[in-house]
Amino acid sequence: MTSSKRQRPIRVLVAKPGLDGHDRGALIVAQGLRDAGMEVIYTGLRQSPEQIVAAAIEEDVDCIGLSSLSGAHMSLFPAVMAELRRQDAEDILVIGGGVIPAQDARELHEQGIARVFTPGSTIAEMAAYIRERIETTGDAKVKSVAQWIVGVDHIGLAVRSLTDASIFYGDQMGLRLSDPEELSSQGVRVVFAEAGNTRLELLEPLSDASSIARFLDKRGPGLHHVAYRVTDIEACLSTARAQGLRLIDESPRPGAHGMLVAFLHPSLTGGVLTEYCQPAPMPAATAVSTPAPDGQKGSL
Repeated sequence: MTSSKRQRPIRVLVAKPGLDGHDRGALIVAQGLRDAGMEVIYTGLRQSPEQIVAAAIEEDVDCIGLSSLSGAHMSLFPAVMAELRRQDAEDILVIGGGVIPAQDARELHEQGIARVFTPGSTIAEMAAYIRERIETTGDAKVKSVAQWIVGVDHIGLAVRSLTDASIFYGDQMGLRLSDPEELSSQGVRVVFAEAGNTRLELLEPLSDASSIARFLDKRGPGLHHVAYRVTDIEACLSTARAQGLRLIDESPRPGAHGMLVAFLHPSLTGGVLTEYCQPAPMPAATAVSTPAPDGQKGSL
């Protein structure tokens, strides 16, 4: 692969590995990606992993889209990744699609499939993801969000009462507490407790409709999130998105103590929210989240 990729339309190989004889969805996706301005090569039915990788290298593609409706995705998709490694072509982005359970999708992601699009995904989502991954990274592999992380900024704890929590952390533990701060947009009141170089954020719900109230009802008081201080939250979110991580916040929003914050979905992290935070510029910026337009649906 050469840097010329950035000077030409993104090239995508849509492939049907194995014995799956159903390609209507793959054909819809192929046409949709063409309509989005990409060059698409469709390999046809019943392709082996070796044939798929050989075609991808010959066509100098940026992305391989694997489609499987036969239930053999857990063997065929990793076989394609293994062949890419054997051919020293791991820089090619690989995505997948089909009727694939969430647990299988997570395992495939761990094995190198960048993202799995299941029925209900839109072609607009697929095109945007491919374009962002290719245009953001060029020929280089995607870097991790660790490049933006300075360290752990604080640990968030859900509490039923800031008054009771302050007695323990302030009076009994002797930690220095900040003044309470109310974040009406998030439905919480917060206090920070300083424990040496570590900060604890105590979160009390303002109403039963608060997400913290729902968390307390479901799990009770305890660990709610881990917040990482980052140097560039917009770039951090872009990298996370390019890695296929599921975001709660597509754009940063105002948080406590003049910070800009954004969260990853807890389904990725065993139920513990991951937060990215960065001091807001002065005057504080206002982040606007724009909903994605509806698009044509299809499944690889």
